[in-house]
Amino acid sequence: MKIACVGGGPAGLYLSILLKLRDSGNEVTLYERSRSGSRSGWGVTFGPGLLAELYRQDPGTARQLEAAAEIRWQGTVVRHRGERHAEPGDPNFVVHSISRRQMIDIFTSRAEALGVNLEYGVSVASPAELPWADVIVAADGVKSQLRSTVEGLGTRIATRTSKYIWLGSTTVYKPLTYLFVESAHGWLCGHTYGIDSATSAFFVECTEQTWTGLGFNRMSTSEALPVLYSLFSEYLDGGRLLGTLPDGSDARWQNFTTVRNQHWRSGNVVLVGDAAHTNYPATGMGTTLAFQDGVCLADALHSGRDIPTALESYERQRKRAMLRPTIDAAVNARWFNNALRNADFLSPVQLATLLFARSSPLLGILPPRLAYLVKQSSKRAAFPRRHP
Repeated sequence: MKIACVGGGPAGLYLSILLKLRDSGNEVTLYERSRSGSRSGWGVTFGPGLLAELYRQDPGTARQLEAAAEIRWQGTVVRHRGERHAEPGDPNFVVHSISRRQMIDIFTSRAEALGVNLEYGVSVASPAELPWADVIVAADGVKSQLRSTVEGLGTRIATRTSKYIWLGSTTVYKPLTYLFVESAHGWLCGHTYGIDSATSAFFVECTEQTWTGLGFNRMSTSEALPVLYSLFSEYLDGGRLLGTLPDGSDARWQNFTTVRNQHWRSGNVVLVGDAAHTNYPATGMGTTLAFQDGVCLADALHSGRDIPTALESYERQRKRAMLRPTIDAAVNARWFNNALRNADFLSPVQLATLLFARSSPLLGILPPRLAYLVKQSSKRAAFPRRHP
């Protein structure tokens, strides 16, 4: 089988590896528009479920990833108005963190060793450019060029007004930590976790009103960093914020973008990862879902069925599997948006309690103080006070 993967991020690389592992006779070519490979971004997290799946698929690569993951943590910390509240988490649920560059390097070496043809500095915008391929995989992300030239996918793109920026920090945070800070124009939230012994990923989000009020709409990244540092300095413990990504590009403010596709395939073109579906960035599920897409697609293509039937099976399975993550992502996004607008009305313990319970769709739509009362009432109902 001749397969073209467009996009050299974790989704495209790992799928290329799986396709060669399923059948070494597959002719797999990966195209990446960057000349140095897709090394943008800061870090990737993977929990025990994903790690177990990686071991099932390719034990050698899984061992390398686990060994390279310098940071391991469990639970969550919330810091707000000088207070620190922690949720210890399940001791059996240990999350591994690794820099995106390390993951890409491990996957690249593995793909090369298996015989994947890696073509860097090549941008593919249309299936017509790949007439030799039996299957063309669009793994080129949210703004997929390839997807935009394919008819019949029913792509829907929704852009939220909230703003976010992915930075790095020289303060190493363990475990995952949420930092709420107040400005003269509203609240900002930092989501941060260590990715190696010297660096953390540092995701900042705020409402559009706060972003505009603080003047970020008129600032370059280098101008915005001192402002963000002054806001988060009490939590940085002397560390710095980093605005230059590992690939040398500058971090940029972005709007939350939701990508949904009515169909994940058209002809011999099939979508995986962010080209097929996006998630709320702060959930940290994007890479996991992309890997799951890759496993399902590799299995479908080597099930013995013809290509159209295999792609149909892949689409059906993954669209069904995405129902729950899609709902969870929407609930998370709504919760954080509400929290940023209502943090004034919540004490640190109230905010932390609601954050730890944010998976509840009901609590996410109630006014914050009412949501806290409902949460406390449910706890008392579950654990009634015993009288002597």
